[in-house]
Amino acid sequence: MKIVLVGAVESTQIALQELCTAGFAPEMVVTLPPELAHRHSDFVDVVPLAKQHGCAVHFTRKSDGAETIDAIRRLDPDLVLVIGWSQLCGPEFRAVPKLGCIGFHPSDLPKLRGRAVLPWTILLQEKTIGASLFWLADGADTGDIAAKAQFEVDPDTITARALYDKHMRVLADMLPQLIKRIAAGDVPRQPQSDDGASTCALRRPEDGVIDWNWPAADIHRLIRAAGPPYPGAFTFAADGSKLVLTDVRHTPRKGYYIGIPGQVQDIDGRMFTVFCGDGNCIDILDWTGAEAPPKLHTKLGKSTT
Repeated sequence: MKIVLVGAVESTQIALQELCTAGFAPEMVVTLPPELAHRHSDFVDVVPLAKQHGCAVHFTRKSDGAETIDAIRRLDPDLVLVIGWSQLCGPEFRAVPKLGCIGFHPSDLPKLRGRAVLPWTILLQEKTIGASLFWLADGADTGDIAAKAQFEVDPDTITARALYDKHMRVLADMLPQLIKRIAAGDVPRQPQSDDGASTCALRRPEDGVIDWNWPAADIHRLIRAAGPPYPGAFTFAADGSKLVLTDVRHTPRKGYYIGIPGQVQDIDGRMFTVFCGDGNCIDILDWTGAEAPPKLHTKLGKSTT
């Protein structure tokens, strides 16, 4: 079975490795040119792995471009896998492979279609998490389901990085099984229902700004949701320096500190404690953007510049 793989992030590399290990090395890998790596915070250069397994490589800025569609068409593939690719693939692209195109989405489709699904999953406090391999169609994440999986997480502690890693393990398990099934002539297609459908909006880096008037639990959740591999939740010290907060916990001594929202209540080495809008505090365990913690009793907040 001839396969083409399209993508440029961690999930692409995992899909490529699992396909090759299972004996289904793609004929070609379509990916972004290195100068466009900034499009994805989790960009991965898949070229070395592709060349290691003898896969041709095609660089493209736009998967629907005529040159890219022609390059795939010349291979006459049975299946195109679009995994880790933010662009929608139009009807001309989808018509090239004999069987169609399959994508991966980190939700239990039709729930949470769209963009920035992992941060939204954490912000919505989801406990039962789904992952879907689906046939590409018109619209975003609307096509027939090819395979699904579910797993449980703790919505009060899960971070974007941990959730991402769990999805990668699920993908690594799901994809080879599905490809073996399709290669054997069993091609699963289960239409999505509109019942329970929802769509996530795009999130931008500026959506990570912290409002210290929020309850501690909401700020804690935002820091976990916006963290690596994404740009991060952030605030500004009194001197105007931007702090990207990457690790957080609820302050163990509940009710001990009294202050105003955003005020630094304690410093212990690298850790510092911040008062939140509901009277509770959070401990910032790690951050980037400054060499030292903000000064004691100063107030964090939005940039004054």
